[in-house]
Amino acid sequence: MAENIKVLISEEEISKKIKELGEEISKEYAGKTLHLICVLKGGVFFMTELSKHITIPVTIDFMSVSSYGDSTVSSGRVRILKDLDESIDGRDVLVVEDIIDSGRTLAYLLDLLKNRQPNSLKLCTLLDKPSRREVDVNVDYTGFQIPDDFVVGYGLDYAQIYRNLPYIGVVQSE
Repeated sequence: MAENIKVLISEEEISKKIKELGEEISKEYAGKTLHLICVLKGGVFFMTELSKHITIPVTIDFMSVSSYGDSTVSSGRVRILKDLDESIDGRDVLVVEDIIDSGRTLAYLLDLLKNRQPNSLKLCTLLDKPSRREVDVNVDYTGFQIPDDFVVGYGLDYAQIYRNLPYIGVVQSE
């Protein structure tokens, strides 16, 4: 499949929004230490930039959860590929995700994390596709709501490529 990538959200727009999210999160958690959980691999670019704009102390950890494989359509099966390195018991936790689509993966992940008894558990996503939602997921911080297109860049991939694009692009098949 040959792809053509059309810019949907520019690098400048992403930087501005991440700065705004960092300020909002810093205000909400003022006086606390926030534990960021990055959902790999797609969330790593977003979490790295977001953490630079959060002015309170943060700690970080990573999880890898997959429901896509190399396809553009979710398989519906959630697999934990990498679990947390540290306990979240009693911590204020913010899950940082690149994109929320059907909500199935995040619903599964949030239920799993709630059972580990954090003091608080919230969700931050760079991109949200509410028109694709199949499972209700409460999103506390959203960068951009986008249409139902397959997007790549800024950590999002198609068959493990395009993650390094500095913008969000729409994959258009030729």
